[in-house]
Amino acid sequence: MPKIELSRVHGDFGFEARDEYGHSVNMDSSPESGGENFGVRPMQMLLMGIGGCSAIDVISILKKQRQDVKDYKMVINGNREAGKEPSLWQNVDIEFHLYGDIDEDKAKRAAELSINKYCSVAATLEKAGAEIKWQVFIHPAE
Repeated sequence: MPKIELSRVHGDFGFEARDEYGHSVNMDSSPESGGENFGVRPMQMLLMGIGGCSAIDVISILKKQRQDVKDYKMVINGNREAGKEPSLWQNVDIEFHLYGDIDEDKAKRAAELSINKYCSVAATLEKAGAEIKWQVFIHPAE
């Protein structure tokens, strides 16, 4: 079972979360809520999580298909429910930007498989009611 330890390390709401392998992430609340911009907001970490989860899936699928991905970037935007507590992610829009000589159909299929089948973070967000939309953009290698 994964183990996460969280410690307050900065001001009232500045925390460091550390996994069993020693990797750490700083988190904080917004300045409007008393935070000091020490780290990432916890809800933004969910969007970072879907990015990392899906990126691993897409790159793995494309490597198996012998696609030469020279670079990879994602842009992830989300809207939360207004006036609700808790305020969950309502919409998540993802742009997959792949660089290299990559078959567009294979890239689109890899993204589709990631979001709809393999990415546990996407499944978690969808079960919580988020609508996830995505687009794939192929760019020449830089």
